[in-house]
Amino acid sequence: MISDEELNAFRVGGQKVRVVRDAVASNDIRGIVVAWDADQVLIRRPNRNVVKLDRNYVYQLSSEPRPELFE
Repeated sequence: MISDEELNAFRVGGQKVRVVRDAVASNDIRGIVVAWDADQVLIRRPNRNVVKLDRNYVYQLSSEPRPELFE
């Protein structure tokens, strides 16, 4: 699970993040961290829609290469 400190750094920096949910790269969510609570994170996508995601997914900077978690 991603920590509050990491989420706050993404939010304050205004950096675009990638949320890896499964093995299919096209299912990744990209956007800016808006808010979070103990279980979920709100991500604002480029089309201004807001998505509520579980904190157990992998969160990383969008500019970093995608990890191969599901081989």
